[in-house]
Amino acid sequence: MTVYQLPVEVSTFTLWLAELADRVPTGGGWYGVFCERDPEGLRACFDGAEILPWDVVESLLQDAGEPADGPLALRGRTLYLAAAAVHDRRPGGAAALTELRARMDHERRYAESRAHELLGRLRAVPAPDPAETARLEHDLAWTRDDHARAVARVADLTARIARLGPPPAPTAGPSSRPAKAGRRPRGARYAWLEDGDDRGPVVAPESVPGLPAGGAVAPRGARFGAASAASPGGSATAPDATGADSAESARAAANAVYALRRLRAQGRSGEAHALLCEALNGPPARLPALAGELHRAGLGADWSILLWEAASLPPGRLAAVAGVLADEGRDADCEQLLRQGVSRPVGELAGACGALRAEGHHREARALLTAFLRVRAPEDAARLAAEDPRGLVPQLLEAARAVSAARERDLLHALRVAGLAGA
Repeated sequence: MTVYQLPVEVSTFTLWLAELADRVPTGGGWYGVFCERDPEGLRACFDGAEILPWDVVESLLQDAGEPADGPLALRGRTLYLAAAAVHDRRPGGAAALTELRARMDHERRYAESRAHELLGRLRAVPAPDPAETARLEHDLAWTRDDHARAVARVADLTARIARLGPPPAPTAGPSSRPAKAGRRPRGARYAWLEDGDDRGPVVAPESVPGLPAGGAVAPRGARFGAASAASPGGSATAPDATGADSAESARAAANAVYALRRLRAQGRSGEAHALLCEALNGPPARLPALAGELHRAGLGADWSILLWEAASLPPGRLAAVAGVLADEGRDADCEQLLRQGVSRPVGELAGACGALRAEGHHREARALLTAFLRVRAPEDAARLAAEDPRGLVPQLLEAARAVSAARERDLLHALRVAGLAGA
């Protein structure tokens, strides 16, 4: 009997994956979702027959509480690239990658269409129907996650094909042209980065390039890269002491919206999504200006996409964005952001609630807990309370009373079962 031996690069990566999986808490999290959705595919990746997509690896790192730019993640990325390079050079590897990329691009287009459909239905829901609103927001959350993952995989697969060199001519997805080295990135899609002393004039619209695949600014959302904007502990980076003045925010917003309209007109949806996500890596104080510019340009749906991505930011940065929106009078946007953020693990929600209160945003912290109680089970609320019993038990009870008497009774029962009723 012939025994197939994995290449050393692939086996080393699978060993690293096994170590990462051991760090993930049992049950729940993204790992539980992947196991339920595609157990055979996940098993094939852990056995080395296939290469686990990097967006899935990043989700497992998140489950394990590991920062996206920490040493474990950096080692994993190095091992991933080495394993993928060997795996892709097997007979038929290039053709398999090309076929998979086409399939992922189809998934991307379908998810984008589905998201627009759900957004339309969400806007048409009568205001007094919170149950239907919650159901549609739940469906929209999963659809947007599917879309973001498809965007990331198209970019990753395009880069893997390019590394085989010479690859089949790309038929879909972002350009694989690498960015020029030695010069600071410029263009409307970089307008959200800190400018420092190198503040050039407003970039001419014609100079806005396409996003490179596999480069330093590959398509990513908050769940794929926003942790790099936070400290290893997940708290947001302190903003520039001088802040982002209104003129600079308006300039950045105008540049970004012009580039976004061009990308949408050219059907480059993945790059448009990446541009929106890039905004979340810059100063939160610039986001209200972007919101206004998007709505003036008739791109309100793109602002909704950005809010959804913001809901997956690390706790401290989520709180910073919510606080900025509240301070600028965008209460509806703030509440939408917080409602969409309640699907996160309870530990992250406890962190976000604490960060909001630390910044004096008590009303927004109450809104987060109220939204949580409307859509999550009482047992989840008890697990959340266990993160900080002295602080969160009274806050959750107050929020439950605002929802309904029945919800307060259910919460009290769950707290008693968890031994937290007297906290």
